[in-house]
Amino acid sequence: MNKIIKSLGFALAVSSPLIFAGAAGAQTSAGHEHAHSHDEKQSVYDGYFDDEQVKPRLLWVWDGDWQSDYPYLVDGTLDPVMADKAKHGDKSAQDYRAYYDTGYKTDIDRILIKGKKVTFFRGTEPVSADYEADGHKILTYKKGNRGRPIYLPETAGDEAAPQFIQFSDHNIAPQNADQYHLYWGNDRAALLNEVTNWSTYYPAKLTGSEIVEEMLAH
Repeated sequence: MNKIIKSLGFALAVSSPLIFAGAAGAQTSAGHEHAHSHDEKQSVYDGYFDDEQVKPRLLWVWDGDWQSDYPYLVDGTLDPVMADKAKHGDKSAQDYRAYYDTGYKTDIDRILIKGKKVTFFRGTEPVSADYEADGHKILTYKKGNRGRPIYLPETAGDEAAPQFIQFSDHNIAPQNADQYHLYWGNDRAALLNEVTNWSTYYPAKLTGSEIVEEMLAH
């Protein structure tokens, strides 16, 4: 495609310098718009957005088969990620590993979401319940960025299933999630105040190496 554009640009330059200048200006404008769009998406990902940008989301955005990233931290697969964080951060790789060990820790290694039903797998033992989104809250954190957790109370299901679940990811409008943090329990207020343990899930189809690539890309 780039070869086609370059060839077309060259032909225009030969026949009309003025037209070529116009095309170049249009490409520069398009490039600027693309860069602006990328910057805006990155700002949202990092937690910087305005209230009016936030749109309602339902459970379907997390539909799919998901795996915990915690086993990959335990077995060392995520060591390159910890090393990269140490390279750019203010902690050693070992300190980051300890921090994420607290954050990622969970005994729910798989979650299956289909429609309203969420199934939690602790080993091979599944527990299921139906959930309905009933709102969100915008939080402002210490460093100034913001989060937007989505609450879903249980409407029906196994007695052992949590009464409330809370999703938190880097999206603020309806779109399919590529990873998320999930909190669960029987006390909704306690979920809101949980800031040290944020079990994290990626698509089950990804290998450990592919999860590392995803993490390093951000």
